[in-house]
Amino acid sequence: MDEGPGDWFRWGGRMTGAGDIGLLRTEATSQRATFLELFFDLVFVFALTRVSQRLITDFSTDRRILFSEAGQTLLLFLALWLVWSFTALVTSRLDPDRPEIQFVVIASMFGAMVMAVAVPQGFNERAVVFAGAYVAVQLGRSVFLAVVHQRERILSLRVIFWLGMSAVLWLLGGVTAHHGVRGVLWTLAVALDFAGAASGWPTPKLGRSRVAEWSIAGEHLAERYQQFLLVTLGESILVIGLTFSGENFALDRTTAFLVAFLTTVLLWRVYFHRAGQLLPAAITSARQPARLGIAMTYTHLLMVAGIVLASVGYELFVTTPLGRTTPVWLYAILGGPVVFLAGRALFEYQVVGSISWPRIIGLVLLALIAPAMTLGHLPPVAIAAAVAAVLAGIVAADALRARGRATDLPTPPI
Repeated sequence: MDEGPGDWFRWGGRMTGAGDIGLLRTEATSQRATFLELFFDLVFVFALTRVSQRLITDFSTDRRILFSEAGQTLLLFLALWLVWSFTALVTSRLDPDRPEIQFVVIASMFGAMVMAVAVPQGFNERAVVFAGAYVAVQLGRSVFLAVVHQRERILSLRVIFWLGMSAVLWLLGGVTAHHGVRGVLWTLAVALDFAGAASGWPTPKLGRSRVAEWSIAGEHLAERYQQFLLVTLGESILVIGLTFSGENFALDRTTAFLVAFLTTVLLWRVYFHRAGQLLPAAITSARQPARLGIAMTYTHLLMVAGIVLASVGYELFVTTPLGRTTPVWLYAILGGPVVFLAGRALFEYQVVGSISWPRIIGLVLLALIAPAMTLGHLPPVAIAAAVAAVLAGIVAADALRARGRATDLPTPPI
């Protein structure tokens, strides 16, 4: 087996080998993200703008094909997220200062850039390019690590087995001429990639990886999640600025601009209050740091998706603040914050073992105001202002609950 409790000792939420560790992190390895990793994240600023612009186009199409178009965009987004999260896990387990791992990051960066460029036509004439780049990054990374990192060759072989199966689906979906077939194949491929990571990549004759015993730099992985959340919020700021800069400074559009900016600030505050600040300590103090780190991939995926969807709403109501609000627009203006809060509530449970009542009340209020806003025929900017008011209420409630309380300690259930 490539992992065994007898070969490891714990320190600060991760483990390091007492003997030959190859490329694995050691106690001397810095917990901070490297400049190369931050450089890598810049590609995803561009990638997220491509995803949000594609979604904006989707929301401007005929309602009858909205869900089909948005579903296609979701698949492209999930593929990009898998590339980022797999790379973050690699640099949280292996030493990012080693030339071999730096090569992995740079190669992944280039592949992600190709995928991002292909996103606008990623389900049409550039489907082969998108799928090929994804497979090259994911499968190529694992093959390379199997060669250069003999210490965990069996783990790499497990990952190669699962990514090889999904690669067939990705490539077949890329070459097929039928969009429906492509959607089915790529949906199965995404499900396979997520399922493999969640289950420890069980493989014939090799078994599954014991994720609970993985060595992992908990503080580093926590910082990477926080940084990607900030990257996503930065993409929202970019959307707001680009949208407003193309409009006149009329009162209605200026008001919409201020509401969009305020909403982004409130999303930032809601994320980092309590659980967001305790994230590094939560992973390092968890009974199974690696398992918790992987579980947080899914909650951060929800929050990132919510922010991206909210940025679509920004463009809609900043461009047409006093226009007619269609039910489709509510999916973005209200749906984005709802998805974010749902992910944030689950994230809080992962960190402190409970969910605070302001998040639950916020979700209920957003669900209740949706039909009221529709029946009231209110303009988009009014609906956006109501969303901002709910988020502001959550922030105010958090501040009141924090007064006089002792410093929170992370109590992760995993």
